[in-house]
This record gives sequence, structure tokens and C-alpha cells, in this order.
Amino acid sequence: MDARETALRQAYGHAVRWLASLSDRRVPARASVDEIVRALGLELPDGPSSPADVVDLLATACEPGLTAFPSGRFYGFVVGGTEPAALAADWLVSAWDQNCVMRTVSPAYTAAEEIAGAWLLDLLGLPSESAVGFTTGATMANFTCLAAGRDAVLRRTGWNVARDGLAGGPAVRVVAGEDRHMAVDLALRYLGLGRPQLVKADGQGRIELEALRHTLATGGQGPTIVILQAGDIHSGAFDPFVETVRAAREAEAWVHIDGAFGLWAAASPLYAHLTAGCTHADSWATDAHKTLNVPYDCGLAIVRDPSAVGAAMGLHGDYLIQDQRGDPIDKVPELSRRGRAFTVWAALRSLGRSGVADLVERLCGHASAFAAGIAAIDGATVLNDVVFTQVCAEFGSDARTERVLGRLLDDGTAWISGSTWHGRRVMRISVSNWSTTDDDVRRALDAIRRASGSS
Repeated sequence: MDARETALRQAYGHAVRWLASLSDRRVPARASVDEIVRALGLELPDGPSSPADVVDLLATACEPGLTAFPSGRFYGFVVGGTEPAALAADWLVSAWDQNCVMRTVSPAYTAAEEIAGAWLLDLLGLPSESAVGFTTGATMANFTCLAAGRDAVLRRTGWNVARDGLAGGPAVRVVAGEDRHMAVDLALRYLGLGRPQLVKADGQGRIELEALRHTLATGGQGPTIVILQAGDIHSGAFDPFVETVRAAREAEAWVHIDGAFGLWAAASPLYAHLTAGCTHADSWATDAHKTLNVPYDCGLAIVRDPSAVGAAMGLHGDYLIQDQRGDPIDKVPELSRRGRAFTVWAALRSLGRSGVADLVERLCGHASAFAAGIAAIDGATVLNDVVFTQVCAEFGSDARTERVLGRLLDDGTAWISGSTWHGRRVMRISVSNWSTTDDDVRRALDAIRRASGSS
């Protein structure tokens, strides 16, 4: 057995033991950064080490400092676990070591990307002609879509961003709800567009239609982008797309929908109504690591007009072997990247249409169970309408809510973090993991009751 195979077998053993520990282990990490640094060692060795020994050291030193993100009891952020077929496919992605940017160089990857992209459009009810780019995550998916939108609205005025840059060109007005996700602001900052013009949202975070119409009517003429939201980070609420998309269209705006986790509602017959009307937008961003549960590093940038994203993202070099039919490189910012679509293909092929719908519905069902359980705790109040996978609650006062959150993390049964919503400290629960069971929810609710002093 050569050194590579030995190291891979060692890694496999450590991985299997880690995954087997998730059902019983504490969710928070047990060791600090300083403790892990000491265990890994600060001094760079003078000579080489056995690959298998390196893997063993990495695994044993880091294991106490790992948070059980893949556990069915992690609800702190909107991050999924990793569905089994997608995890196994991701191991193959690393072993295959493909640079997945050109059709001719990696035909296997391009085939998987085209199939997975078509399946995604079908599941999400989006236009079949759309381009689907596989980015690092939802932030870069928003960046990619908004870059396509920025360049497209400027082209309508006769301004060529690729040739002339932004300086001296018409100002692009970006309009978004006041409760949009911070990743939208970050993407706009990357694009040189600055902070968006904010429109009032209702108590659940949904952009208010009349306020949007007023803003569009009074903000002056010129290139405009309207950003809507499928899934508020606190409430899970969806903007009223039928009316808001129509209003944006009347203003000749590019319409982008940030649906990092909520866009997947379209895959379920029970929740598809939440996305009604969003198919008429120009672009959509989501993250396959969230609701679909593939490994990290897999955002999805979907643009109705492939030529628009190609104009913003495409590049040409004499040494590149590009195909006139188009390449994966035409739809994303990176020149070097891993084979993200392999994992998406594996997850979709494993789950099938009914499996994706069931996944969405189970996550929503668990969120509803959390809401019902917390509402029964003395002094606790669920603050949002639980329409998807998010639950926000408070425990009578900011001070008590903070105490409950602190005790809950000390308990270790589940990871549930806090936030500030409408000026109040809240417990925010995000149900995103395929492996969460009814028993996981029961155990987490028991921990919440203990933390609140109601057990």
C-alpha cells in the first residue's frame, strides 16, 4: 500500500468516526483555539512527515475543537448538513482534482453541470433558458447576478462597463427592502454600487408594495436594480413577488431575488405558493449548502439571459481552450474552481423530485414543532409567523433571553444562537439539516425548557 492510499484510508476512518459521533456528542466545540494550536504544534518541521501521520495528527488535534455543524441539533445559522450522496461525491471531487472551467478540458464536469442546472431550473420553476453558475456560496451568487444586472441596465443607456468601467457612467440606483440580508450589501460593495436605497418592510420583513412603488416613482429616471427576498433571515418570510416584480418591471428595472435558503420552497407542492411570481424576475441567487444540503462552497447564480451573465463574467485568453457552445467559466467569477456541480448532481439524483420536496417539508415541519414547543414555555413568545424554516422567540425581556441563550450553549445539547430583531434580543432557530429528526427537535426543546427554568 503506497503513502497516498494509506493516508486516504486513515482519513476515511477518522471521517466515519466523526460522523458516527454526531448523534451523541455535544454540539459546541470542547476546546479553544489556543488549545488546538498547541496540539497541532507551532514549529514547522525541518523535514517531511508521513502523510498518514499528518492526517492522524490533524484529525486527533482538531476533533475537540470541531463544532457539530453536521449534527441534526445545530440550528444556529442557516447552514445545512451534507446529504450522503453529496458527501461521497465531494470526496470524489477532491480525488478527481478537476479544474472545472472549460468544456473541452473537463467534459465530465460540464456534463454534470448542464444536467444539474437543468434539473434545478425544473425543480425551482425557473425559465429553462436561464444560465446556472456554480459559485462559492450565496454571497458570490448574489455578486454574479447583480454584476449581470448592473452591466445590463447600463448597456441600455449606451454605457459599456467592460470597456469603460463605472467612472463617468450613469449612476445605477439599487432598491432593496430594509430587512434584506447583509450579503446583498456586501455584493453591492464589491460591485462599486454602494449601499442600496432602502424601502420599508412590514413586521415580518416583507418589502411593502406601496413603499416600493413610491420609491420607484420618485427616485428619478435611470438604470435601476430592484432586489427582492425569498426567505427573511429572521422570519423566513417571502416578499409578495407577483406585485413587486410587476412594479419593478413597470419601472424598467432589473429584478433580482436573493433566495439563499428560501428559493427551495418552489420544489415543494406545499410551499411553492411562497415563491409565486418570482419566475418573472431576471436573476436569482441561492445556496445549495443550505436547504439542499450539499457540502460547503456551492452557491447558485441563475440568470434568465445567458448573454447577460456571459458579458459580465466571461473572459478570453489565448491559452484557454474555449468552446463556441459556451463553458462553465462564462457564468462565474473564478478561473480556478472545484467541481461543485458533481455534488449537486449527486444530491438531486439521490433524492429525486419527491425527495427534494420531502426534505423541504420535513425542515418546515420541524420549524413548526419548535414554534409550538417554545410557545408552551412560560414567558416565551414566538415573534414571527412560521411560514418556512425560521423561528424567532423571546423570553420576556432581553436580559432573560440572553440568559436562556447562554445556558443553552453551556448545556451543549443543541446550538441555537441569538440575534437582534426589531430592537429586541431573540433566540433565532434555523432548521436546515437533512438529518434532523423528531427526536432531535424534542431533545433541543427539552434543553430550551431547562435553560429557561421551565423544566
